[in-house]
Amino acid sequence: QVQLVESGGGLVQPGGSLRLSCAPSGSVYSINDMGWFRQAPGKERDLVATITSGGSTNYADSVKGRFTISRDNDKNTVYLQMNSLKPEDTAVYYCNAKLRMSYRRAPGEYWGQGTQVTVSS
Repeated sequence: QVQLVESGGGLVQPGGSLRLSCAPSGSVYSINDMGWFRQAPGKERDLVATITSGGSTNYADSVKGRFTISRDNDKNTVYLQMNSLKPEDTAVYYCNAKLRMSYRRAPGEYWGQGTQVTVSS
C-alpha cells in the first residue's frame, strides 16, 4: 500500500522559514490534486493550500503572501515553502493527494502521517 511521506517540519523562530515536502512511498499511476492541510491542538483540520496537476493554486487567506505551494510532476512531489512564519502557524501539517494506484483502480484520496511545525521563540 502506497503512503504519502512528508518531511521538513521542525522548530523555527517567528519570522523564519521552513520547506515541507511530500511524495508517495512507491510508484503510482497518476496524481491529480495535491495539497497541504494543518491541524492545531483542539482545532479542526484546515486547508492550507492546494495545487492541481496543471499548476493552479489555492490558498487559505491566513497564509496568502507568505506560503507558496509547488509541485514537481516528474518526482510526484509537492512542496510547501513557508516564509514569515508566525506562532499561529504552529500545527501538524498533513499532505493530501488524489491519485490512482493503477489504471484499473478508481482514484482515491490519500493522507500523509503529518509533520509537526512549531513556531516559537
